[in-house]
This record gives sequence, C-alpha cells and structure tokens, in this order.
Amino acid sequence: MNGRFDAGAMRLTRYTDYGIRVMVFLGAREGELCSIREIATAFSISQNHLMKVVQDLSAAGFIESVRGRGGGIRMRSPATSINLGRLIRHTEGLTDLLECSECIVQRACGMPSILSEATAAFVGVFDRYSVADLVHRKDQLRALLGHR
Repeated sequence: MNGRFDAGAMRLTRYTDYGIRVMVFLGAREGELCSIREIATAFSISQNHLMKVVQDLSAAGFIESVRGRGGGIRMRSPATSINLGRLIRHTEGLTDLLECSECIVQRACGMPSILSEATAAFVGVFDRYSVADLVHRKDQLRALLGHR
C-alpha cells in the first residue's frame, strides 16, 4: 500500500490510506493490543499523522484505545463486522462530492443527483467487503509487518 489508493479518476485520501493500514495491522493481530509506534514503524509512516487517524477511528468506534502501562489499540469489533464502505465513508467524509448550495443553477441542474449516484456506486463496492477480507492471509501479513 504505497501512497494513495486509486480507482480510476476517483482517489481516496492519504487519511483513508492510513486508516486502512491501521485496520489491516490490527486485523492481522486481531485481539492483540498494538501501539501506534508499531504501526508507524511497520509502514514507515509518520507517527504524528497516524495518531490523528487513530484518535478519529477510536472516536468513531472502529477501534478501542486502552490507556496506561501495557495499553494500546485494537479493533473494537471482529474484522468480519467492520465494513470497508462504512470505514471509507467515515474517513473520506463522503456526503457531498460537490458543494452546490451556492451555485445559481442548483435547483435546475442534474449534477447533484449524478454525483450522489456515482458516490453510491463507488463506495458500494467497498460495502461488499469487511476488514476480514483484507487480512485473510494473516500469517503472511504478520511476517511482512515484522511479527511472527
């Protein structure tokens, strides 16, 4: 997972990229407490940026954070119940791709409904998958992420 995800002309942000990486890491070590430092090191990404993503994923209920000595983060639910479409809608803030409220033709233009349909189709593919689909080869993932 280098850089940005790309689905033709539609692109997911680096924020979503990092969110998915967090979920892959935690999914590969399902049930175990992990540190942000471990995840940042495994993917060679900024711990500071990752911290913001982790705080957001925790507030949204995707992961849980255990404070104190021996604390860390882990998925709040089993990987099979964490829907990728929901995760991507959250990290991308997918409500409106285009702000039409100040456009003078908004009431007569068909673009808002087309964008809504396009977004639904794009994210609809992710709705068919869960984090478990990303981590079904846990042994290989753990080895690649530096864990046995």
